Amino acid sequence: MNPVLMVIYVVFAVAALLTLWRIVVGPSILDRAVASDVLLTEVMCVLGADMAINHHVTTLPVLLIIAAVGVFGSIAIARYVARRDKGEG
Repeated sequence: MNPVLMVIYVVFAVAALLTLWRIVVGPSILDRAVASDVLLTEVMCVLGADMAINHHVTTLPVLLIIAAVGVFGSIAIARYVARRDKGEG
């Protein structure tokens, strides 16, 4: 296995574990939303690094789907929080 790829996997694995901790602990829904966006970004970075190092594009559709899910998820959470905040005031 390529040593550069191994270092990338370790760094992103540690970052993913810390991000999962933030998703579980919270404390607010916005903390969890930001952490889930960070986790999706980390997955995209790992897939992109794998594609660049191994010279392939087979996971490009997966990258596009993850990007779309991240955007739509962020929009949905922002709308939910905006409605909740408007109703409290």
